[in-house]
Amino acid sequence: MYTREILPPIASPIEDGIPVIGTWNKAFDRVDLQEIRNPYGYYMPKWARDTRIKEWQSYSAHTEEYSLEALFCNVKLYRMAQVILFDKKNEKKFIFRKIVPLSGWQLPVSLANASVDSHSSHFFFRIHNWLDADTIRLDINIEATRKRPSFTAHLAYNLNSQDVTPMAVSLAITQRRSMYAYKTLAPVRGDMVFGGLHIALMQDTCSGFFCDYKGYFPYRMQTKICSAIGFDEENRRFGFHIAENQTRESNKNNENALWHNGKLTPLPPVLITMPNGPDDTWVIQDVEGMVDLTFTPKDFSNSRAKLVFTRADFNAPLGYYNGVLLNSDGEKIQIKNLFGMGENLYLRV
Repeated sequence: MYTREILPPIASPIEDGIPVIGTWNKAFDRVDLQEIRNPYGYYMPKWARDTRIKEWQSYSAHTEEYSLEALFCNVKLYRMAQVILFDKKNEKKFIFRKIVPLSGWQLPVSLANASVDSHSSHFFFRIHNWLDADTIRLDINIEATRKRPSFTAHLAYNLNSQDVTPMAVSLAITQRRSMYAYKTLAPVRGDMVFGGLHIALMQDTCSGFFCDYKGYFPYRMQTKICSAIGFDEENRRFGFHIAENQTRESNKNNENALWHNGKLTPLPPVLITMPNGPDDTWVIQDVEGMVDLTFTPKDFSNSRAKLVFTRADFNAPLGYYNGVLLNSDGEKIQIKNLFGMGENLYLRV
């Protein structure tokens, strides 16, 4: 069975200007990739290095009836916010996407106690990363237009429960450049108001992922992500977050993980294939026998942008997972029509 070393906590994934590669089960005190010395092998001014760092945070909240996915990214040439709410019973979707040219707000270097907010036309969000108080908070307000209803969400991720074991990784992209990710599956409480309909989220029945990313990602960045959350037959909370990306030595360290009943299981590298294209069934497998899944897209959300030397193709279908996962105790988790998201990203910027 695949295993991965969980290292003792450290303050930063960068020491003496050199990235430290590994996996931890606690957040770093700070993550500032500007501290890497000469990431491209030669001197670059600080402002030039900053333009090459891409960063984003993603949030999800899932109940039996609703699925919320929110993304806030900063790739320096532009920023993007995307919010998707899916009504599973009625198969209705609310989607909001806003792209703002040039850099503005930046995500914090520490998750201990820092906030970010943004006001723009018809849209407001505030993020409060507050690990010192064992919580992450997200507020969203989207005003109504002729084509869409209003949407408001106030979410709090409870990181002080028995169900929470986070994972932090620092992964090599080249010898000098790295990426960082912090992921956790947590109970979520809060409220959402969608077109006048009030939706109360109770942490006994609502779970969500919080993910924080920063990296010197390649100019041509390609990433596939598969994630889903649910409760098993014994009503134990579980979720998986799996990615296939461009990092090195992925067998030794990667960002793949399964959370089951409060326990973290690092997963091996996987291959995500789409034999008949991204609109048909995806196949997600490893060589260790711990991941054997299929993903069948049900609802599609595609975004494409192209301008001179930059291009972005972002496909994020919602759909159903089937198959089996194996946790570190050797217990098989049967996945049957589990609702989740797939992401297929190509970014040239």
